[in-house]
Amino acid sequence: MLSTDLLTFYRHIAQQDLTIVDLETTGYKPPQARVTEIAVIHANLKTGITFQQTSLMNSQTQIPEFIVQLTGISQAMVDNAPLAIELWPQYWPWLQPGILTCHNLEFDYTFLKAELRHCQIDFSKLKQERFCTLQLARLMLPDLPSRSLPDLVKHFGFTVERSHRAAADALACWLLAQRLLTEILDTEDEVLLERFGQQWLPIAEVARILQCKPQAATLRLQQAGIESRESSHRRTLLYPRSAVEALMEHPSI
Repeated sequence: MLSTDLLTFYRHIAQQDLTIVDLETTGYKPPQARVTEIAVIHANLKTGITFQQTSLMNSQTQIPEFIVQLTGISQAMVDNAPLAIELWPQYWPWLQPGILTCHNLEFDYTFLKAELRHCQIDFSKLKQERFCTLQLARLMLPDLPSRSLPDLVKHFGFTVERSHRAAADALACWLLAQRLLTEILDTEDEVLLERFGQQWLPIAEVARILQCKPQAATLRLQQAGIESRESSHRRTLLYPRSAVEALMEHPSI
């Protein structure tokens, strides 16, 4: 989306009820990995938090040692927890209302769909019903070296328990959403659009904006002489949003 569309979208999100979800898992991709803990928060900017629930769950899967070290969730803890297939139907109604909100939404949304599928429950949210605080943080905080949730907790000084536990991370996600969405409501359009333009985009996102394949997008960027820089994490090239959008609006550049 272009910056103007993003501003409209986030101003709309700021007026909605949010369903914040965080999951702890045995790995990075279902169905091989399973969920070990879930936290759900219902909240909005007017009234704050209206509902919270968290549970460990037994997905009858072994937890790798590095995950135990990361989360502090041991095999014994989940072995003594309710079975996932019994717990998910209880959580199903709490996942329905509001805008599904997660930090790194693609990760949690993929696991939610996979886990509920085990219970013969079809779960889906329209694109306009999904909100990723990681994407918003990248847009609003382009100069930070990291927008991981633990690093953002430190950056803003949020008071939460240890990271990589569902309840603490769901609360951190809500505090981040509250902070950034409030700023979006309180800040003038011109100021926000200028800040959005400072975001650095990977070529896949550039291609979506320019509505072409990545190879064609790369060629257009080179022909226009648009600067790039290397991502410190993935060693891929990034391009400034403002220049990409100018290229979209003025193809002759």
